[in-house]
Amino acid sequence: MKTRAAILEEGSKAFEIRELDVDDPGVGEVHIRYVASGLCHSDLHLIDGDIVPRFPIVAGHEGSAIVESVGPGVTKVEPGDHVVCTFTPNCGTCRYCATGHSNLCDLSAYLINPAGFPDGTFRYHGQGRDYGSMCLLGTFSERATVSQHSVVKVDQWLPLEPAALVGCGVPTGWGTAVNSGGVSAGDTVVIYGIGGVGINAVQGAVYAGAKYVVVVDPVEFKRRTAIEFGASHAYATAEEAAAKVTELTWGQGADQALITVGVVDEKVVANAFDVIGKTGTLVVTGQAHPDKLTIQIPGALLTRGEKVIRGSQFGSSNPQYDIVKLLRLYDAGRLKLDELITKRYTLDQINEGYQDLRDGKIIRGLIVHDRR
Repeated sequence: MKTRAAILEEGSKAFEIRELDVDDPGVGEVHIRYVASGLCHSDLHLIDGDIVPRFPIVAGHEGSAIVESVGPGVTKVEPGDHVVCTFTPNCGTCRYCATGHSNLCDLSAYLINPAGFPDGTFRYHGQGRDYGSMCLLGTFSERATVSQHSVVKVDQWLPLEPAALVGCGVPTGWGTAVNSGGVSAGDTVVIYGIGGVGINAVQGAVYAGAKYVVVVDPVEFKRRTAIEFGASHAYATAEEAAAKVTELTWGQGADQALITVGVVDEKVVANAFDVIGKTGTLVVTGQAHPDKLTIQIPGALLTRGEKVIRGSQFGSSNPQYDIVKLLRLYDAGRLKLDELITKRYTLDQINEGYQDLRDGKIIRGLIVHDRR
């Protein structure tokens, strides 16, 4: 079957739209028609070099879809089901899935490089070449063949456009606060970076009962949006935020500092480490090039204050459970999804959408695929 897709070649500075062939589903695989896909900063990492995949690659890793056909051995879904695609596949049987860490499933080794299936094959082809798929999904395509471990069946009555955001940004941000950060009633939380992940860290912290949610972002539009989503204070600089946290906590410091910036560097880590008090938790969710040393903190202060630094993949969430849970919170009016979507784009407008993201004009852009 043919599909139009946004792809990247090695050294690409922009997405290109190409027509590709998509394989029929094999054993344990499903063929899906994408409805919508979120514009996540992680795909910009492919262009900027902070993530180095196997090229060429079909980009996109946050999407919703309808199942069109299934291969032999598929038990999770059937044709006609509505699904949200998870960028962290979960087999259910590896060590990490079996111990409650399905966000770290062994299948994640195939997400970026080689960006092909575990058997070394690919499902996208064109011009005599095999194309990888970002996080085994490639949601910037009209259609795809993916593993059944990469889809989560969701309630049929829910709108699939906002549901696409629960494939990555929403659970990653929400879980950064609730799961990885352990935010609880009365806590003071500082969040660095209010994009598609950070804004949902705000939602998670508010839902968990934080007394103060202080956000840091240089873009006024994002600070204003954070206040609309429940943040108590918003500042352009880490220094302003730290001064306010000192005042609010009588010098005790924040309970959690959550780093959700697009690209992590030493400075934001140092600021976050300094703002938390004794026994405070620093969560690093944002990405940077794996060769860069971005955590440089004084070990003596780590020891004396018994501070905690931890990473967070997918917000330490369980894809099969938490995606459904968050959508049902949305259905009950307890989680904002529609309000996250600043602007919708066609697939052909993908570069415009990512420029808007770079310029700080959107919280979350959404590619809405042709209904054909």
